[in-house]
Amino acid sequence: MTHMSMSYLSLIVVTMVIGMGASWYVNRQINKYLHVPASTRVTGAQMAEMMLAANGVHGVQVYRGGPQQDHFDPRSNSITLDPDAFGGTSITAIATACHEAGHAIQFAQGYAPMKIRGALVPAVNFASNAWVFLLMFGIFMQLSGLTTLAIIMYAVVVLFQLVTLPVEFDASRRGLAYLKTQGISQAEQGGAYSVLRACALTYVAAALTSILQLLWLLQSRDE
Repeated sequence: MTHMSMSYLSLIVVTMVIGMGASWYVNRQINKYLHVPASTRVTGAQMAEMMLAANGVHGVQVYRGGPQQDHFDPRSNSITLDPDAFGGTSITAIATACHEAGHAIQFAQGYAPMKIRGALVPAVNFASNAWVFLLMFGIFMQLSGLTTLAIIMYAVVVLFQLVTLPVEFDASRRGLAYLKTQGISQAEQGGAYSVLRACALTYVAAALTSILQLLWLLQSRDE
């Protein structure tokens, strides 16, 4: 086995460990507080609407989605929450809802990292699908220019993931700050923080594995 193939095998193992570890921790924290009722006694959907109104943001629709469908869509200016978050009153439900409401507020207020992230979306959509084919073609045809272009395209994907981090952290910060105004206890604040921190960890793990992949590509090109 060549040094390159061994190093790539090591990379695969490391990224798998990071991904599995992050997934385990996230699921553990979400499930831990999924059945712990919050003292607010309002659903996630209601909490999201309350947070939006408190920040002067109107016209954002909150929809019930499928399992694990929690996101804000700037194209339709809408929030989608999974069934547990939409109709649930647990700490996980309200923390998740406030996080997504945080994204809607970012969009309404023109939060700079979100605008940068949005501007990168078209390039990332193309690069994320094309870079690996370009890389394989460049290696097969021994065209170093194509290989370098593929790496540059992948670097755009990595940049997108890095820009995503402050967007996610800020949305969680906004959500937790609003929950504190609702008079929840210190224990509930701690639970909400644990849920939001766990969710943010998935983005950190994704960015870290992508950075490792990019470093491996750069090293392999130099060799």
